[in-house]
Amino acid sequence: MTPNRAHPDDAFINAVRTRFPVEAEVDHVLTRKLRRRSGPGYTPITLESLCTSAAGMIRSNIGSDFTMDRPRWLQGGASKLQFAFDLTWTPARADAPITTAMVLRMEPPEAIVETSRRREFEMLQAMGKVVPVPPTYWVDAEAEHLPYPGMIYGFATGISMPKARPDAPRMQTLFPPELRAPLAEQFVSHLARIHTADPGPLLYFEPATPGTNDALVRQVQWWRRVWEEDRPEETPLIDVAARWLIDNAPLLDHVSVVHGDYRAGNFLFDEEKHCITAILDWELAVLGDRHQDLTWSTGTAVSRVAEDGTSILASGLLPVDEFLDRYSAASGLSVDPVRLRYFRIFNDFMSTVHMLATAPRVASYGKTHQDVVVAWSAIIGNTLAAKLRDSLEELA
Repeated sequence: MTPNRAHPDDAFINAVRTRFPVEAEVDHVLTRKLRRRSGPGYTPITLESLCTSAAGMIRSNIGSDFTMDRPRWLQGGASKLQFAFDLTWTPARADAPITTAMVLRMEPPEAIVETSRRREFEMLQAMGKVVPVPPTYWVDAEAEHLPYPGMIYGFATGISMPKARPDAPRMQTLFPPELRAPLAEQFVSHLARIHTADPGPLLYFEPATPGTNDALVRQVQWWRRVWEEDRPEETPLIDVAARWLIDNAPLLDHVSVVHGDYRAGNFLFDEEKHCITAILDWELAVLGDRHQDLTWSTGTAVSRVAEDGTSILASGLLPVDEFLDRYSAASGLSVDPVRLRYFRIFNDFMSTVHMLATAPRVASYGKTHQDVVVAWSAIIGNTLAAKLRDSLEELA
């Protein structure tokens, strides 16, 4: 009997959980997604009602002595709902009330990438000692107060795209020459710090062990499971790619925090001071192999051709070879061409799952506030699948 993915029953849910073992918190989030899939789609949420929910969340953490002012929606992103506000409150050990600019980041009923607010919140806390990130305040991981799981963190100043190119795609920004050198230096050095940092004990991440490929195989199983949960039809290429990735998963030589989406558009910067002010969107962070970030940051999806018409600039900032050389010097870690090839296929595999399976399902069932953006993203699913096929054929 063909499973009904729009209304998954317990048998289907239990089958995918058994077939594709993943980290405990990832399993929790994906299982919750399936159990609530039969529910209603996205219904527009008023700013007033969301403020009321956020106030309840804050009240449960600090009591009633606070006020919220200047609530406003934030634009950008195809995955989460976000609104900003100013909170006047008295933090612990403070002598008088202060006003803090904050952001509520909340899931829709289903997102193009289903992730854990607990993991994102915890990783932001860990990385706050390493690189510039927004400060974290509170998390409502099971939507006890909010309409959907969410968290509150500090409002980070800065912009994500140069003012001279406001209409450029966020993932394919070509930074003006005067910004490239200073931002490129920080972009590389921050990634080196992330990959060499000890995040300390983490509750919602399972460890990665040097000398094994267990953590990487769990990641492949994660996205293979998402494909099984969301796919509109069978596509043998996904099975072939998943088997290849598991069979060829390299042994881990160094455990790194992997951001998972480190690129232009996911950091803010001060255009006048030429300074990166915050690194955002840690929802895909894992413990694993640094080459996963290196291939994503230098991949074709986030790179741009320079003014000379030939040079490929990683994340619109600096030539790919220079990026890798400077990264190795800053981190003290080697860059392995074999691992780079592997993770380029891994990234194509993951992106194909996002765009060929999850995006059309989320958009067609009205599960997101960004239905137009997500539907547009689904258009490139077949292009990504063709790229994945070509990459596998090259290694055959």
